[in-house]
Amino acid sequence: MIKLFLRKSAHKVIKLLRIGLYQILSDCQSVSGKPFRSQPVLLKGQGHINFGEDVHLGVETSPFFYSGYMYIEARNPETRISIGSHVWINNNASLIAEGEGITIGDHTLIGTHFEVVDSDFHDLHPNRRMTGHPLRKRVDIGTNVFIGANVKILKGVTIGDNSVIGNGAVVTSSIPANSVAVGCPARVIKALPT
Repeated sequence: MIKLFLRKSAHKVIKLLRIGLYQILSDCQSVSGKPFRSQPVLLKGQGHINFGEDVHLGVETSPFFYSGYMYIEARNPETRISIGSHVWINNNASLIAEGEGITIGDHTLIGTHFEVVDSDFHDLHPNRRMTGHPLRKRVDIGTNVFIGANVKILKGVTIGDNSVIGNGAVVTSSIPANSVAVGCPARVIKALPT
């Protein structure tokens, strides 16, 4: 009984200390909303990060709970990352925007190691990799979308409402509503009943 009490107490202390440390390290000055943080979250950048109601960041009963953190960055002043209400994002997600931004609709579920970006971050021309202008384009994830673990979503993608993105998919082009998409690059394999 004492062992169980000590284990639960240690878990709570470690969790709170880690979350607090990453709050101190966060430098984004324009954050609205108060998500529930189970895993540490680093909020970075000069842009805007908006959370809707009842947003959950991290899951205690999933892998990588103790060994990682979530990274959300709106790099430039005009950049906006908007996460709707009743969204669950599992451990070790990375959302980085430096252009038009990223939107995640209400009631969306996202698995571990999720990555989404709205930019190439470097010019693709070999002579301008460090000095050129990267391509940037908005990412829109609809409402009630279910995204599996280890999914990567690239710039310019729109995922329609109610769609499912299978584990390990790399989404390079838009996915229509009510669809199941899998693979690398992700392709629609079936429609969902409406």
